[in-house]
Amino acid sequence: MKKFIIHGIAATVMAFSVQAMAAEPFVAGKDYTVLKNPSPATGNKILVREFFWYGCPHCFKLEPYMQTWLKAMPKDVNFLRTPAAMNPVWESGARTYYASELLNVRQKTHLPLMHAIHVDNQQIFDQASAAKFFTKYGVPESQFNSAYNSFAVSTQVAESNKLAQQYQITGVPAIIVNGKYMIQGEDGKVTQVLNYLLEKERKAK
Repeated sequence: MKKFIIHGIAATVMAFSVQAMAAEPFVAGKDYTVLKNPSPATGNKILVREFFWYGCPHCFKLEPYMQTWLKAMPKDVNFLRTPAAMNPVWESGARTYYASELLNVRQKTHLPLMHAIHVDNQQIFDQASAAKFFTKYGVPESQFNSAYNSFAVSTQVAESNKLAQQYQITGVPAIIVNGKYMIQGEDGKVTQVLNYLLEKERKAK
């Protein structure tokens, strides 16, 4: 009689486990990756970090979904863009991004620069072409070049590479959620998985 009871309990627990798995809308290893070397953010907010490159067509396709998500970003989330700098061409894009922040024009130039590359087919992939592009936004080439080659920008590029190695990033776009999960993709599913993982982190707290 006891054996039947034990088997019954085991079967019930297994059934609940299967139901719980079935209830999960997104699955690790398929819809997102659990990072091997997690580094959860400290503080009250959940950190979301987006690695990208200006010349990446997948990043460009994802951007409208991220812009929509950002407009309704939860108050308990801290969002950071991190331009990937894992090769010389990408590093130029990273320097361009960080220079735009240093010059306080990033909000005016970020989306137009993507548009210029992917819609207007402009080859803005080095310092000279980027400097020329920024003159449209009131930044003299000499001022842009100074920011581009500054110690502050070089430090940020080095930090970007350090984080990319830590999270074992091999391509972009890559969304890192609280230093624990990575999402890759170029459509609306990315933000759906992002919201799911944010809720997962809230419950974990």
